[in-house]
Amino acid sequence: MTSASSAPCEFSNAPDWVRHADLRQWVASVARRTQPERVVWCDGSQEEYDRLCNDLVDAGTFIRLNERLRPSSFLARSNPSDVARMEDRTFICSERKEGAGPTNNWIEPQEMRATLERLFEGCMRGRTLYVVPFSMGPIGSHIAQIGIEITDSAYVVVNMRIMTRMGRAVAEWLGDDGDFIPCVHSVGAPLPPGAKDVAWPCNEREKWIVHFPETREIWSFGSGYGGNALLGKKCLALRIASVMARDQGWLAEHMLVLGVESPQGEKTYVTAAFPSACGKTNFAMLIPPSSFKGWKVTTIGEDIAWIKPGQDGRFYAINPEAGFFGVAPGTSEATNPNAMKSLAANVIFTNVAMTPEGDVWWEEMTREAPAKLIDWQGREWAPGCGRPAAHPNARFTVAAAQCPSIDPKWEDPGGVPISAFIFGGGRSSTIPLVVESAGWEDGVYLGATLGSETTAAITGKVGVVRSDPMAMLAFCGYHMGDYFAHWLRIGKTVKHAPRIFRVNWFRKDANGKFLWPGFSENMRVLSWIVERCHGRAQAHSSPLGLMPRFEDLTWTGLENFGSQKYAELSCVDASGWTEELSSHETLFRRIGPQLPGELERLRARMVSSLTA
Repeated sequence: MTSASSAPCEFSNAPDWVRHADLRQWVASVARRTQPERVVWCDGSQEEYDRLCNDLVDAGTFIRLNERLRPSSFLARSNPSDVARMEDRTFICSERKEGAGPTNNWIEPQEMRATLERLFEGCMRGRTLYVVPFSMGPIGSHIAQIGIEITDSAYVVVNMRIMTRMGRAVAEWLGDDGDFIPCVHSVGAPLPPGAKDVAWPCNEREKWIVHFPETREIWSFGSGYGGNALLGKKCLALRIASVMARDQGWLAEHMLVLGVESPQGEKTYVTAAFPSACGKTNFAMLIPPSSFKGWKVTTIGEDIAWIKPGQDGRFYAINPEAGFFGVAPGTSEATNPNAMKSLAANVIFTNVAMTPEGDVWWEEMTREAPAKLIDWQGREWAPGCGRPAAHPNARFTVAAAQCPSIDPKWEDPGGVPISAFIFGGGRSSTIPLVVESAGWEDGVYLGATLGSETTAAITGKVGVVRSDPMAMLAFCGYHMGDYFAHWLRIGKTVKHAPRIFRVNWFRKDANGKFLWPGFSENMRVLSWIVERCHGRAQAHSSPLGLMPRFEDLTWTGLENFGSQKYAELSCVDASGWTEELSSHETLFRRIGPQLPGELERLRARMVSSLTA
């Protein structure tokens, strides 16, 4: 730790590598309000990380895993009340309610600030206030942004070191007067003098995750978990960044970015947006089947993309994050071997189970569960006991650089050129395997009407289609109608706009069985998309857009997949689409008068086409 103060009068002290006067003053003002025991400016060094991890072990927050089985890795168990993002406690406090739109929670800004003043008064007493300078994107990239997170959680600090470029180098790049996004976080659990701390401090009664779009501020209180506390992730990289992108002419999207290299060495980059539980991380780290000899898929990022127009008339994307904060349950050697290899060492696991040998386990990690475990709440667990061993939202935090499929250009400050946008949801019927839009506006319509079927774990009901436009419903920091309009506009700002596709890996037959094998076989669709981008693959017209015929896809190595099954996968059922277009109308009514007229006109055209 490079600089720490021990008394309130020293709150303004900062190391000499912090030259930004406004930053110093802002930290001092937050410290005066929150009244921590000390202030520490984080330098992002390995020494600092190791020291904080040791402190977390001593505090009972971390359990050190078996060094032989999982080197330099730790397990954390959260409070059972603090296990996931809290969308119902997340607010976009724009100056006008219309700015937030009908899909966001809104409170009048001054009213919200009064609440925050009450909550943050003395909220860090007995704790350490950490100042975390971080860069979303490679430091110095013209696509990157700098944030400063103030937090009273060492757990947040060590996770932010993995998830972002963090520390002294960021503060030095910020210089004397650079722009930064202020982010304030507290677990909301002050420690009275002499009180013993708990392993996972949080406020069980009150939690708030608040964004002020106009002033680019983020305030979070009460939770120490995930995106509620790691404010560079969804809060900055999507909710605030989406507003900045609208105002400045770029895109901040809930998208993976991957590269596809042909046997001839031709490299093509695409982005893809999927709602949760639709195989997003698996697709980002896809390993082509053995029949695709010479093809390679590389990973730029598996969750968020920042995309800006380049001088050559193309869009360029970066992954603003430096790590993966992935969902553990369901991840295995069978579903995502690259992710599993990434987790061999130097990982922070949260709310997974622990084996008697001191390693980790979660549902579907192996075909059979171990005979005995300690579950995510620290209780003994055995198969058949009636409760999950790992929490369904259990997570791992690991550096992206550890991923075997990481692309050589993943930290290129200029980004990588994007040839295609892909949107995909989990739908058991109606939506074909793959459709290419006829043009940019049609593509925006495909993304705007994206939806996915719910699971019992989410809503208690299975198969209910929930709209999730461009997989951004929970993350757009402003009115969704204006977001659609921004997409429609920005496609006209580049000479070579990416092609837009929609995919569906989850269509089922009459017996409820998946028609498409998925996982590595998705390469068959991805390679067709890449070939379409280069004008080499064939397609035929349909009422929905352009679709491949059976002979347009590569089937080598999957000979038992016949044309009849493909016809079932790609059929456009008029009655099903009548119902689908009715659901689009319901979404558009919810968006209200700020819905761009182009989208309603496209819906009417599709109704007419399907009727014909």
